[in-house]
Amino acid sequence: MRVVTAVLTTFVATVGAVGVVAPARLLALVRSFGTPVGLWTAAVIRLVLGTALFVVAPESRAPDALRVIGILIFVSGVVTPFVGVARLRRILGWWSARPATFQRAWAASALALGVFLLYAIAR
Repeated sequence: MRVVTAVLTTFVATVGAVGVVAPARLLALVRSFGTPVGLWTAAVIRLVLGTALFVVAPESRAPDALRVIGILIFVSGVVTPFVGVARLRRILGWWSARPATFQRAWAASALALGVFLLYAIAR
C-alpha cells in the first residue's frame, strides 16, 4: 500500500507543480475530467488515495495528520460523483476567470500537500 500511496502523492505534487508553472495546463488537465467517466475516475482516485493514506498512517512520520487528510480525501471521493459535470464546468469557468496568481497559489498548495505527504510516508 505504501507504493500506491507514494505514486498517488507524487501525482498530487506533480499536478501542483504543473499548476504553478503553467496554470493553463492544469486547467486543461482538470477539464479532461469533465465527463461522467472523468468524474468517476476522479472519485476512484480520491477513494484509493484516502484509503491508502489512512492505511499507511500508523507507520508514517505524521500518523494523526495522515489519518485526518486520508479521511477528508476519502469523503471528497464519495462526494465527487454528486458534483456533476455541469457544476464542474461552472467551477472551472469561475476558476479560469481568476488571475493566474490565484491559480498558482492554489496549485502551490497542492504541491505543498503532495510534498508533505511524500515526506510523511517516507521511512
